Amino acid sequence: MTCQHCAASVFEEISELAGVTDVQVDVATGNVVVFSDNGIESSAVAAAVTEAGYTLVS
Repeated sequence: MTCQHCAASVFEEISELAGVTDVQVDVATGNVVVFSDNGIESSAVAAAVTEAGYTLVS
């Protein structure tokens, strides 16, 4: 990710996942932190990141 538009795309896709309560995206580091009440599968997060046009790197 190189800009706020990129971060907003990732934020939007992950925010739509069931159970997600907050998403923090840091453009400078490329890190994304996902908060949820009941846990969330990493595969669901990866799919959302892919949908936004990026690749999740663990």
